[in-house]
Amino acid sequence: MKRFFGRVETIFDVLYLTIATTIGIYLLVSANGSELRQFAGLMALVLAGGDAFHLIPRVYVIFMGREEVFRRALGRGKQITSITMTFFFVMFWHIALSLFRLDLISIWTLAVYMLTLVRILLCILPQNRWVDRYPPISWGIYRNIPFFIMGLVIAFVFYQNQNVVPAFSLAWLAILLSFGFYLPVVLYANKNPKIGMLMLPRP
Repeated sequence: MKRFFGRVETIFDVLYLTIATTIGIYLLVSANGSELRQFAGLMALVLAGGDAFHLIPRVYVIFMGREEVFRRALGRGKQITSITMTFFFVMFWHIALSLFRLDLISIWTLAVYMLTLVRILLCILPQNRWVDRYPPISWGIYRNIPFFIMGLVIAFVFYQNQNVVPAFSLAWLAILLSFGFYLPVVLYANKNPKIGMLMLPRP
């Protein structure tokens, strides 16, 4: 069973990185002067590029079964992914500003940037012990509190403006689902690695 889940995870990781990178490059190449399309392409590359730091070592661990050898790369990869994922949602916020013609200088933008700063500072602190086999769950919670609040702020603004741009009417739900799948992984993945499978359907 463990071998089966490993194969499924590997296939998903490779497909995800390939598809996300391809979409990002396609959006950039075919933008034809559309700033929104260019920005969306850059977002896809930031997300895939950041995730690659974690997923590529993970694939090596699954195939070679030598977690000790790749533990440092895997740990630092998780740290980099955490930071780039934060930047992805900041970019998502700027998509909202553009789509809904919101004021750049506002309490919401200030909140997003302050939460981003706190999140990144928490991610770089040594107390996270990223390269340990079992990093402290408490610090996994600490660094994700500002991240979850930021996600709620962005989801709320998309919800408030869901009728402005029909193509983005369900973006708020996608954001909530994304964090909903992520929460159990933060809390329980160290105790039960199979819970990490919840990241597969994460939008």
